[in-house]
Amino acid sequence: MKVIFKSAVGAVAVSALLALGGCANLSHHDRNMISGAGIGAVAGAVLTGGSSIGTVGGAAVGGVIGHQIGRR
Repeated sequence: MKVIFKSAVGAVAVSALLALGGCANLSHHDRNMISGAGIGAVAGAVLTGGSSIGTVGGAAVGGVIGHQIGRR
């Protein structure tokens, strides 16, 4: 059981490093849009009790708001 847990933790750590490395060349505008989508997804999930439609809707609205903020 410990071997599986350690393998899973290692896989998550490597995945996180690769994902963060992919964001290194994003513009300020793109970062705002992604941040807005993430915040919106969390807010949508909390407000709808974990509904997938609420999560996706929140991400869409948050992405649009982040996009508009990033245009300035």
